Amino acid sequence: MNWLSTVLVGLVFTFLASIPVECTELTFELEDNARQCFYEDIKKDTKGTLEFQVISGGNYDVDVILYDENGNEVYNVQKKQYDSHSFTAQTDGIYKFCFSNEFSTFSHKVVYFDFQAGDEMPLTKDMGAHQTALTQMETACVTIHEDLKIATDYQTHHRLRESQGRDMAEYLNERIQWWSVGEACLILSVGICQVVILRRFFAEKRSTI
Repeated sequence: MNWLSTVLVGLVFTFLASIPVECTELTFELEDNARQCFYEDIKKDTKGTLEFQVISGGNYDVDVILYDENGNEVYNVQKKQYDSHSFTAQTDGIYKFCFSNEFSTFSHKVVYFDFQAGDEMPLTKDMGAHQTALTQMETACVTIHEDLKIATDYQTHHRLRESQGRDMAEYLNERIQWWSVGEACLILSVGICQVVILRRFFAEKRSTI
């Protein structure tokens, strides 16, 4: 029965660890001359964090504004590629954060953001209510849970950097291809001009003789 109880404890902790946290994580496309806003219901004295990064498009920059329930600006940056801002809600209500690409007339952007509000729920009710001594299995589950969160964050940022690097590499590759086509056309044009000039030169010599 020991192995069965161990498995059951592990399954319970796995289920508890899968409880969703109040957070929003999204990658979206922001058209040129466009403004996109998102909304989140936040309670007073709740801590929130907004993190964003422009993955591709133009100069990799975007305007970001965070408003509280009364329409006051909590956070405002312009033409930023990446930033992270933490705040504490002063009032209850709907908080709005907007991404603006209105300054760009022809290039659209791909933007990633992660918005978190509140603290993560404890794995068990006892851990949230009061500090108690954990069993070896519980301690191992908590450690695994924390390590998985760190690994998830690392993977997310790695995917963002990889996507941004791939987009830049594809952009450079496209420019190099067009430059190579231009050089090939130029070399071909110069070669044709040289052949025509040489043929005219020898044709004039034969007519003179």
